[in-house]
Amino acid sequence: MTMGKIIFYEDRNFQGRHYETSSDCPELTSYLSRCHSCRVESGCFMVYDRPNYMGNQYFMRRGEYADYMSMMGMNECIRSCRMIPMHRGQYRMRIYERENFGGQMYELMDDCDNIMDRYRMSDCMSCNVMDGHWLMYEQPHYRGRMMYLRPGEYRSFREMGMSGMRFMSMRRIMDSCY
Repeated sequence: MTMGKIIFYEDRNFQGRHYETSSDCPELTSYLSRCHSCRVESGCFMVYDRPNYMGNQYFMRRGEYADYMSMMGMNECIRSCRMIPMHRGQYRMRIYERENFGGQMYELMDDCDNIMDRYRMSDCMSCNVMDGHWLMYEQPHYRGRMMYLRPGEYRSFREMGMSGMRFMSMRRIMDSCY
């Protein structure tokens, strides 16, 4: 199985001390005092601007990010990261209009660029990811802030610290990033 690999650098343009990982890291400041650039050598990662996979999330695929803070509009350093495992097989997720799996429910097996257009659904407050790894976006057409979801039940996006965010589009994380 192909593993991802990401290298974090203290300074912009891959300068200063660095830290390399192929797995989840809940607290990067254990290894580096700050992080201003990174290089994804293989795989896909979510990076977070707060420890323990909290705060704003950013999806990174293979490539070089010499100064991702200005590139992505981040105002904080990367504080934690999560490796996204490769998934082969089907993708399945149920989205719900209200918290605790209430209200309208729709099952997705492919990307959805606008839940309002496709399902006449104005809000998505909880979901159950049965298969695959997904990104949910606050705006239609995969724009705005995002949240990474792996298989599991998500009863309340608000209680996960996503209050004030509405999710209006979602896409599968395909194995093409490996």
